[in-house]
Amino acid sequence: VSGSRSSKTFKPKKNIPEGSHQYELLKHAEATLGSGNLRQAVMLPEGEDLNEWIAVNTVDFFNQINMLYGTITEFCTEASCPVMSAGPRYEYHWADGTNIKKPIKCSAPKYIDYLMTWVQDLFLSPWKMGVPFPKNFMSVAKTILKRLFRVYAHIYHQHFDSVMRLQEEAHLNTSFKHFIFFVQEFNLIDRRELAPLQELIEKLGSKDR
Repeated sequence: VSGSRSSKTFKPKKNIPEGSHQYELLKHAEATLGSGNLRQAVMLPEGEDLNEWIAVNTVDFFNQINMLYGTITEFCTEASCPVMSAGPRYEYHWADGTNIKKPIKCSAPKYIDYLMTWVQDLFLSPWKMGVPFPKNFMSVAKTILKRLFRVYAHIYHQHFDSVMRLQEEAHLNTSFKHFIFFVQEFNLIDRRELAPLQELIEKLGSKDR
């Protein structure tokens, strides 16, 4: 519905231009994912640039989380989720360092809207194809992934019943497992940040050993 909250939070898919090297990398990632071995799928392909691999996968995770969250926006409202949380012990406040310098307490839909808009703006500037990566690229990528993790954590803690009703748990679990294996492979998220879903992460990892 035009102008509704959910259409605002559901950002347009970020496409990697066809024919570009990053597009080829994305195709490589999709092909290895199809093999079913997620540990192998996240590894840096031989001879490839680490920054580029992280950029391509970060765009892909942004699109996946965007789609997953887009399916449950009607259940994630100012009333149902007045704070951005992952269970009773973890609450997240928003700051982007430019427009909002001091972290603010906000509802989950508001936080996720801020986050998705912020990530999109980043993709439009330092992540342009064929432009050298900025010196702070890795720290920015880590911040993006840390915050995208919070959306997974919020969905699992607050909306998993809705995900089950929509029969999307397999899709969510596969997406999250891929995400976790990726951030573990390159040590992109501090272990303490992963605490809200630690049990699930251990379960997913043990199945793959």
